[in-house]
Amino acid sequence: MNLRERATAVAAGETGPSAGPERQGITSEPLEDITYTGAITDAEKVPVHVAFARVMADVQSIGKGDQRNDTGGRYAFRGVDRVVNAVGPALRRHGVLMLPTRILELEHRESRTTNNKVMQDVTVKVQWTVIGPAGDMLPPLESAGQATDTSDKGTAKAISVAQRVLLLTSLQIPTQDPDVDRGHERGERPGPTPAEYRDEIVNPRTSIGRLRQISSELREHRVAGALVVNEVGDEEALSDLYIRVVAERRSEAGQ
Repeated sequence: MNLRERATAVAAGETGPSAGPERQGITSEPLEDITYTGAITDAEKVPVHVAFARVMADVQSIGKGDQRNDTGGRYAFRGVDRVVNAVGPALRRHGVLMLPTRILELEHRESRTTNNKVMQDVTVKVQWTVIGPAGDMLPPLESAGQATDTSDKGTAKAISVAQRVLLLTSLQIPTQDPDVDRGHERGERPGPTPAEYRDEIVNPRTSIGRLRQISSELREHRVAGALVVNEVGDEEALSDLYIRVVAERRSEAGQ
């Protein structure tokens, strides 16, 4: 069962060996099909910091599509499957490797559940190496993770948490949550003009992830019906231009 099938099974409330008792009370929205398109002609030439910045530009946000509602708490979160599902295609697109190269710290503690079942609490600190398409590397990165498990998966889970923390923090990935400053007085930043949206939509380097975000912004800023001059010199509504370009991009990608 792959990541998407596993997430769908959990969302449907299925349990069993593949889900594991630790997944009970946790639900997930199905993972999106994340595809980043557009030719990268200089992937072998750019320094690692440039490639890494391009990955950051591709991954605009990751929503909290996973829910926990059990004795451990009730909250929304971004699980490692969801984060890797969004970031992995961008890393591959720009030729970037993120490898765990060293376990800096590893601590195991034993605890017990309310049913007196033995639990393993694991805390780990991992060193990661980021390698660019030209073979150069960023300075070593570090992240920590903590997990509990009733069998032998505690360490693997903790490393997965450390991976999620690394990706979210190093790539500065926001959620799709409402503005954290809502309720505070502040100046409003004007949104892009219809012409700026047009230029971004028709640009072949604009990722599918960014195009999805643009769809929401067109409705939010109420410019979907604005007329712009398209790439062949004709007037076209932004919403029609968006639908046409996305369809063409998907067709080119064989979707």
